[in-house]
Amino acid sequence: MPATQNCGGVTGAGCGASASEYATANTSGSLPGTMAPEMKSGAATTPGIEATNLGKQYGNQTALADLNLRVERGEVYGLIGPNGAGKTTTMRLLLDLIRPTAGSVRVLGREPRSGGAALRRRLGYLPGELHLGSRATGRQLLTHLADLSGGVKAGAIDRLAERLGLALDRPLHTLSKGNRQKAGLIQAFMHEPELLILDEPTSGLDPLLQQEFRRLVREAQNNGQTVFLSSHVLAEIEQLADRAGVLQQGRLIRSGSVSSLRAGSRRHVRAVLSGRTEGLEAVERLPGVKHVHVREAEETVVEVLVEGSLDALVKLLAAHEVRDLLISEPVLEDAVLDLYREDAA
Repeated sequence: MPATQNCGGVTGAGCGASASEYATANTSGSLPGTMAPEMKSGAATTPGIEATNLGKQYGNQTALADLNLRVERGEVYGLIGPNGAGKTTTMRLLLDLIRPTAGSVRVLGREPRSGGAALRRRLGYLPGELHLGSRATGRQLLTHLADLSGGVKAGAIDRLAERLGLALDRPLHTLSKGNRQKAGLIQAFMHEPELLILDEPTSGLDPLLQQEFRRLVREAQNNGQTVFLSSHVLAEIEQLADRAGVLQQGRLIRSGSVSSLRAGSRRHVRAVLSGRTEGLEAVERLPGVKHVHVREAEETVVEVLVEGSLDALVKLLAAHEVRDLLISEPVLEDAVLDLYREDAA
């Protein structure tokens, strides 16, 4: 299943590794996904992913620098960042498709380089760019992969194909991008792997199928599986992830719960007050209040952006007759954009 990818925005030795090469490297003939009973000892105490000062350098270009990250078992962790931020590089280091130039990483308690086939059987991987040029049908390819790996439950391929709306008997090279993505998702999920590593998993999927993907992820988490995913769709991370990390130019600039990341973002406040009011000029002097707009007519409309606590603003507005008050919830997208601006400053 060839898949050529951008390695964190730079090119270099090892960047051409593909999903098929990753599978072929499994010398026992198994593909990522099958849970190996002999490897489960210590699962309750070892994290799903643990990176310490992890880095990747291509000559004088830095793809990833000093990444310190811990993803717990059963957690859904989202990796956010613009193109070239280091998301794909991070994932390829986890899979031993490329080797680090600094630091260390452990996946399900093992080093990717030494974990070999036994570790790869426990992983499910979807690359960001999935190229399926085969003349085989989706059913033929997926059945072949299942036969190689073993451990795929009877009917699993058909059930996933039905949920995702993939026609299994069409030749792969005739499939649209969205249908190729469906095939990639099936091969990643069909083994019920302990750890799913998904690079832009909803790329090419319509909104209804994105919802179905989210259901698959929630089911995997309920099954005790760990999910590590990247996405440009911040609303998707917001809905799915327990925690998220923000990458910028190869550096992790923030990591935490989605709610804690949202908490630092700005909120839009719109208040409708009765009649013309006095003293509203004080709004502009309140801490954290920006972009104040006041329109006075039969009623007064006040619109502001607030960073941090709303307490001072609400108390000032309460001195007037408030007819309507709308406070938007902070959203992850605003928080991430603010982080990018702060980092660039």
